[in-house]
Amino acid sequence: MSSIVCNPDKSVFYEENILKNILPYFNIFEANVSMVKFKDTDKQRAVYRIDFNSHSYCLKKVYFPEEELLYVYSSLEWLYRNDLNVPKLLPSSNNGRFVEYNDMLFILTPWIEGIKCNFDKFNDVISSSIELAKLHKCSQNFTPIYGSIIRTGFDNIYISNSKHFEQLLQISNLAFKIQDSFSKKFIDDFDVNLELCKISLELSSNINSKDLSISLCHGDYVNKNIIFSSDKKLWIIDFDKCRLDYCAHDLSYFMRRLLKRENTNWNIDIAMSILKAYNTYKPLTKSDIKYIISYIAFPQKYWKISRDYYKNINKCSKTSFQTLINKASARNENQLNFINYITNRLSKNNWTLGN
Repeated sequence: MSSIVCNPDKSVFYEENILKNILPYFNIFEANVSMVKFKDTDKQRAVYRIDFNSHSYCLKKVYFPEEELLYVYSSLEWLYRNDLNVPKLLPSSNNGRFVEYNDMLFILTPWIEGIKCNFDKFNDVISSSIELAKLHKCSQNFTPIYGSIIRTGFDNIYISNSKHFEQLLQISNLAFKIQDSFSKKFIDDFDVNLELCKISLELSSNINSKDLSISLCHGDYVNKNIIFSSDKKLWIIDFDKCRLDYCAHDLSYFMRRLLKRENTNWNIDIAMSILKAYNTYKPLTKSDIKYIISYIAFPQKYWKISRDYYKNINKCSKTSFQTLINKASARNENQLNFINYITNRLSKNNWTLGN
């Protein structure tokens, strides 16, 4: 570890200060520094592109402590050694894997040049599904290095969905009482979303947790974190949220983000192709499949928007929330038709991916 002590100051995030105070500890001088992202929240983070000596790098200020950073480092090393394309943490001048400055941690990796996964390209989607299966398969026995905090997920999907369902029932009482424009839209779409909740809960109640596959999971496996380089290699980046978890959670998160889009609007053929492509490299158990369908069945956006609206009803922008719920509800009928079809199809095959 490289450590520098000075008084806390947000100006550290200025490009000139990054160049002066942090990059020299990676043996980088007189480089071109450009800020790519900055979030000044409780989980403060910053990302920079560094161009130096015909090479490009990514400098990131992480938002978690050293013990978690060691876990992320362990994950990247494990995957790299198992032939997955992931960015490696580059050493500092004293061979540390990060620099500490103003009680903040900075890491440096090569900049992965390429194009993010295009959800409108079938081959991109299938390649991404296969790569996730490879990640899960090679990391079933993952062990982080000494000094790492052990990150785990393993949330009970039935308990989580039950809690959210109860909240929706409570919200419906408020909607019938308040009867403003948002409430009327909520009520109009309630029956469809109620049916989605019931299907999700029925499926999740029949999951055998001991039958769920476990491995190291990415935690944010979406198209912005899946990069296709110019030499056609698929790279997975941003492991900030990686942890031991149910493989089905990683795959479900990826599928829901894809299927709720307008262009891939609850497309059964795409969904089955994803499941079969993944299953070819890492077989899914019956409980894995039930978890996935339960996860993508639950009307997450409808629940979250309505919860936030009534929680902040006296100070929120009603126009903005009206737009959000209109958008969230636009394809609920398609989602329900999709869920009904896929559950019938998979239940006939005893929750396997047979023809």
